[in-house]
Amino acid sequence: MELSDKRGVENNGFVQNEAFDDKETDTSSQEEMPKTCIVDADPAAAEELVLKPYAGMPKEVLLKFSSQARYRVTREILFWLMITAAVVLVCATIAIIALSPRCLDWWQASPIYQIYPRSFKDSNMDGNGDLKGIQEKLDHITYLNIKTIWITSFYKSPLKDLGYGAEDFYEIDPMFGSMSDFENLLAAIHDRGIKVIMDLIPNHTSDKHRWFQLSRNRTGKYTDYYIWQDCAQAAGSVTPPNNWVSVFGNSSWQFDDVRRQCYFHQFGKEQPDLNFRNLAVQQEIHDIIKFWLGKGIDGFSFSAVRFLLEATHLRNEPQVNKSQNPGSITAYSQLYHDYTTTQVGMHDIIRSFRQTMNQFSSEPGRYRFLGSDGDEKENIEATMMYYGTTFIQEADFPFNFNLINMKNLSGNSIFEAVNLWMKNMPTGKWPNWAVGSPNAARVSSRVGKEYVNVINMLLLTLPGTPVTYYGEEIGMENIASENVTFPEKSPMQWDGKVNAGFTEGNSSWLPVNSDYQSVNVEIQMTWSNSTLNLYRELALLRSNELPIQRGWMCYIWNDSNIFVYVRELDGLDRVFMMVLNFGQESTIDLKALVPGLPSEAIIRLSTNFSNAGKAVNTKLIKTEMGEGLVLEYKTAKPVHTMEAFQGNCFVAQKACYSSAFNLLYVSC
Repeated sequence: MELSDKRGVENNGFVQNEAFDDKETDTSSQEEMPKTCIVDADPAAAEELVLKPYAGMPKEVLLKFSSQARYRVTREILFWLMITAAVVLVCATIAIIALSPRCLDWWQASPIYQIYPRSFKDSNMDGNGDLKGIQEKLDHITYLNIKTIWITSFYKSPLKDLGYGAEDFYEIDPMFGSMSDFENLLAAIHDRGIKVIMDLIPNHTSDKHRWFQLSRNRTGKYTDYYIWQDCAQAAGSVTPPNNWVSVFGNSSWQFDDVRRQCYFHQFGKEQPDLNFRNLAVQQEIHDIIKFWLGKGIDGFSFSAVRFLLEATHLRNEPQVNKSQNPGSITAYSQLYHDYTTTQVGMHDIIRSFRQTMNQFSSEPGRYRFLGSDGDEKENIEATMMYYGTTFIQEADFPFNFNLINMKNLSGNSIFEAVNLWMKNMPTGKWPNWAVGSPNAARVSSRVGKEYVNVINMLLLTLPGTPVTYYGEEIGMENIASENVTFPEKSPMQWDGKVNAGFTEGNSSWLPVNSDYQSVNVEIQMTWSNSTLNLYRELALLRSNELPIQRGWMCYIWNDSNIFVYVRELDGLDRVFMMVLNFGQESTIDLKALVPGLPSEAIIRLSTNFSNAGKAVNTKLIKTEMGEGLVLEYKTAKPVHTMEAFQGNCFVAQKACYSSAFNLLYVSC
């Protein structure tokens, strides 16, 4: 290799000492060095040394190597692989989102537990349940695996008709506590991951309400907040404008001495109806909705909505018995209520409530639920209209009281009540079921205590949202007393102490049922075979098993004694079959009814806990009076795919399970 003087390779990594520079680089006293010299070296090694990349090489050298084909091609391959992977990931995400069914919302995923606050728990020893009392007992709600509470009306009220005529929609009745108590309760409920629904009865107010006092005095905009009509007066008696009758009986018109007119009331005379044809009244209700949603509640149950509008022509309603003397009509059942219920425009008002609630539903997980009561029980088509349409949202569901309104209990009557709802429900809508309410006799008193467990098993294994009235989870009964006006509203039975642990005061607003020492929460928590623990296990089964939570339901059999149905999900070979006895002892051959049914099934749950886990022969299933079985088996051919059962199967929100990816999808 030739090295030329002052033209050699410079070593930038070595900096010469100044003294050394002065001394050693002074060439004037030295002999002139040769211009070139020859050094023996391997040319191949030198070539390799020059071309091989090394750590810390400068940009100019790096660019020299990066332009070589072997580096450029590799770089381009990696680049396009990353682009392709990103595109595949985006496409896969879009596909999963497009094919995935909508997740169940909170009001679909859990049973709803309805609390009548005056009877749940008294915290201040005055004999009346209150909001602090509910907060004290939230552990019970958690124990039941319930995620939604429905608290009935607690607005400030004179408590006529049990508080359903509000004196002030913005205040808590002092009996139940203060607004601060409510805010603390709401925070405690939400801290536990529980949602809360409250009642709103927009149809009427109390006659003590400020609006009514201003209206009867014809004050400004409040003049027409209620429905006023002139009444004919003669010889000291008042003749109403027409024959309309209130739900509680007698004329629905009441003369007011201050205004000298009659006002209209669909319920008690202390509950005048609001005039919903007045847009200012509608706006007042919207403001009330916004106020409570702003407080943080998760939804409303709107009651008495079919009464919101009345016909303006005021014609007499048709008589049921046309030969009856018109002057003798005093009962609500004696007229067809063509002009005072479900008038044109009523559904538009409910839809406007939904639109207001949607303004508070934009945050993830904060959807605001709207439930409504339905139409008269005889008119299922009218009730289904509360679901809204495909394009216009209304109620998430109208509450279903078919199982309460049954006139007798049998396998056939249960089937008819369930089928009536399912076959009329619009496609894609969500069903719901209730077996108790503040306005109906308790299950034990209505159909017999021997059927409480099987009724709860039905409630928690049907498709849709179950609604449980407080106390039904332990099998409470009506108070057996002729002097009690509201026997189904007796205080909750918490333990075997005085007043069943409801109050530490001397008495309660209603007597405690005499059976409280054996029917209470505390003692049933210790019994493995109790109504309470069966309810809890059923609630856990519902939340943990996809077929019961959101799968198909197919009717298998019904007769005077039993009702049999299955719950199954596409893609899962695990099926649950419910065999429920609502009559007398019965034996059935299920294998003869369902082609391909395995000869053996496992009892997953039973109203008799000792039977759980046992294997049974499907050719010979025996049930005692009031007994219920949840059978589990595996099959490759689900019932809903069988032609023989095509008319007997329903699904609310279709979903299919992929075992390969452990996810749900909609395109089955």
